[in-house]
Amino acid sequence: MIVDTAHSGHRWKSASAFVIFGFIAIIAAGFLAAVTASIPQRQIFWAIAYLVLVVGIAQIGLGTGQAWLAERPTGTPTVTAQFVAFNLGNAGVIGGTFADSPLLVDAGGVALVISLVLFVWGTRGSTHNWLKTVYWILLGILIVSIPIGLILSHLRAG
Repeated sequence: MIVDTAHSGHRWKSASAFVIFGFIAIIAAGFLAAVTASIPQRQIFWAIAYLVLVVGIAQIGLGTGQAWLAERPTGTPTVTAQFVAFNLGNAGVIGGTFADSPLLVDAGGVALVISLVLFVWGTRGSTHNWLKTVYWILLGILIVSIPIGLILSHLRAG
């Protein structure tokens, strides 16, 4: 396997914010679990899982997947828009859940969909066909799960 060192640095740069923030989210979830272990509450358990799975693992996968799949390095404006939309969306979902505000959860969901569409757009020219297909299937699963989560949020709120 030949490593393209000319683009490796730029690929890491385009993925680094997602990877770093994803690991911070996973560590934060661990701290939240440790601090709240004696306080059984459904929302806290949900937040821990959400931080690990969506804000952490999904974000790392989205950022590194795009950096690896993109034929040309993804531009800073696109990466910034993806990062901001994804993390503001997650903040809206988490904040809206704890504030019992379905509209804030909805706004977060919209921001998440925007970020995921930008990830599709960022990998559209990839020639790694089967990897791109797997990446897009995972993006599709995330996109489909958002309206389901929004419906559940509204049902919980009454």
